[in-house]
Amino acid sequence: MVTVSPTPAQAWSYALHLPHDPRAPRIARMTLRAVLPAYGMVELLDTAELLTSEMVTNAYRHTDGPAALRLRATSARGVRVSVWDTSPHIPAPFDRPPGRPGAPSPVPPEADGGRGLGFVRQWADDWGGFPLGDDPYGQRGKLLWFELTQPCTAPDATVAAATCPVVSGGPR
Repeated sequence: MVTVSPTPAQAWSYALHLPHDPRAPRIARMTLRAVLPAYGMVELLDTAELLTSEMVTNAYRHTDGPAALRLRATSARGVRVSVWDTSPHIPAPFDRPPGRPGAPSPVPPEADGGRGLGFVRQWADDWGGFPLGDDPYGQRGKLLWFELTQPCTAPDATVAAATCPVVSGGPR
């Protein structure tokens, strides 16, 4: 089931419930391909697809239950992608504040996995996670999220000052 929340311009939200199915990562990527370009966020698409695919794949591989994907505008140029699953375990890097990510976990070169969530640390602008208590259906689990923001491409400083947030001394 897909839920669309119609709200004022540039404030939108989509939710997708995913069964425990190996096709879930592909369906999540297809959803991103439909939504992000519709809101002018084509520049974020490749990174959003990769990070979302990693998170939904982990939800499938490391739990026995369903998952859910939520896409929400954070601004006219940004998106927050959230993935819920039924495991309460918060993996790295989501178990640390984004400003203090700590040392990356060493992954042997011959390992078949273990690198995916490290991509979040490299490419997301912000991320987080938190465990969830019981819901009305007896499901527990966690919610992991990341945010991506397109670079400001305003034609001049006057437009940039009006449309681009100032981060660390300059438009982002």
